[in-house]
Amino acid sequence: MIYLELFYIFLKIGAFTFGGGYAMLPLIQADVQAKGWMTAEELVNFIAVSESTPGPFAVNVSTYVGAELAGLPGAFCATLGVVLPSFLIIFGISFVLRAFQSVRLVQYAFNGIRAGVLALILKALWSMYRQCPKSAVSYVVMAAAFLLTAFLSINVLFVILGCAAFGLLTAAATAKRNRR
Repeated sequence: MIYLELFYIFLKIGAFTFGGGYAMLPLIQADVQAKGWMTAEELVNFIAVSESTPGPFAVNVSTYVGAELAGLPGAFCATLGVVLPSFLIIFGISFVLRAFQSVRLVQYAFNGIRAGVLALILKALWSMYRQCPKSAVSYVVMAAAFLLTAFLSINVLFVILGCAAFGLLTAAATAKRNRR
């Protein structure tokens, strides 16, 4: 039954991925593509939409994938699956965090987890880069978006909206040029 599969896959992803939505991307890609539910291109489109809509990225991706595969009940099952582990873990940790936050071993473990999360984010970045169309214009847009957010502290929302507007204008100009 697809609802249980969606719940289980996203429960597994939510339970075994530290670092948020971007760290989950390699697992989402592997599971969704292994099941034959979506092509790499379709998944990249869902990732792009998930990034540009409000809310937590992991929740958005799971909701969109679930909705695409099984409608509203699928969206509910996938979303519940991805958030349930975090909710339960945070709920449990909240009771004992103060007692353990000063323990060196715990601090070292979190340093290791941060390094692992960075590696997962870089892998997701590399995977998305490989699947994106490459042209001089796309490189300029990528560089501009990075510079605006990293060094000029421009709100990410404005950068995403600007990139979307630029993409629409570029597509319209290309379509107009092709009609001639």
